[in-house]
Amino acid sequence: MQASLLEALTLARVTGQDRRKIRKLSSFAAGKSILANHEAAVSADDQRQTEQWLSRGQRRIIHWFEPDYPESLRNISQPPLVLFVAGDASLLQTPQVALVGSRKASPPGQSTASFFAEHLTHAGLLVSSGLALGIDRAAHEAALSVGPTLAVLGTGPDHFYPRQHRQLQQRIEQGGVIVSEFLPGTEARRDHFPRRNRILSGLALGVLVIEAQLHSGSLSTARLALEQNRSLMAIPGSIWDEGMTGNLRLLQQGAALVTSVKDVCNELNFKRLTPINGDEYENKSERSLANPGLLANVGNEATSIDTIVARSGLPVAVVSEQLVLLELEGRVASVAGGYIKVGRR
Repeated sequence: MQASLLEALTLARVTGQDRRKIRKLSSFAAGKSILANHEAAVSADDQRQTEQWLSRGQRRIIHWFEPDYPESLRNISQPPLVLFVAGDASLLQTPQVALVGSRKASPPGQSTASFFAEHLTHAGLLVSSGLALGIDRAAHEAALSVGPTLAVLGTGPDHFYPRQHRQLQQRIEQGGVIVSEFLPGTEARRDHFPRRNRILSGLALGVLVIEAQLHSGSLSTARLALEQNRSLMAIPGSIWDEGMTGNLRLLQQGAALVTSVKDVCNELNFKRLTPINGDEYENKSERSLANPGLLANVGNEATSIDTIVARSGLPVAVVSEQLVLLELEGRVASVAGGYIKVGRR
């Protein structure tokens, strides 16, 4: 095994107080005495599985002492000493925004994630997420439709979790980048995901919470963003929507309220890239993405979704999606019993 690989695997095995000591050193050689015990923990299986993983595709290991290690991670609490990277490693240096939310996302929540992921990617930001079900999947899929995306894993880089995301993970590796601090062969464990979340927020300029309940795991990423001095943003929602209670709590606690890509870019102090078609794209992105005809089916008093579905003849999933977009545009508002029509902001 090459010395550089042994060094990386040794660093990946470092725990506790030694991690803090290593971060103060300038090179692997300078920490030889500290690392000696951890080197013995590198097993033959570690070596075999890592070599096997490295042999396929565009893959590499980036460790603490390398110049390619992301600067954004160096100053967070407990930064990973090693990153296993599959795909375009240069994307780690790209300005990015993390989109997070519920695994059991509603159709409107998934639509909102898709909308922001697509248009933030167009604007020049790299959209990142945790490759979970629900909001994460919607964000990755939409970003991939127009550009790259970054996924941070809570498993080894050779594992597909959840299993139904196997193809999506492969697509991200081919058209973006996969990142993990866990050795190849590492399976999913509950305590891995908070560790994943600190990397997700640490790499990003800010975190955007799309849809989350009060006890959603995505709120841990929100907390980490604040601890790491990153921007924290949240989509507003109805007080009657259980799925948005986490968002409302974050907004009460000072998270930035955002309803547009422009809001996100302003909050991150990110200057949007000029699209190829310039004015044409700018005009398109400012136009309403919602179907204005649906407004005719919403009254000035509370109108239930069932009533709107019956009046419009559209599927409930489509109606729910359109109502979210109309609400984001300030044309309807969620109230007890449904929605009401309001004036444009």
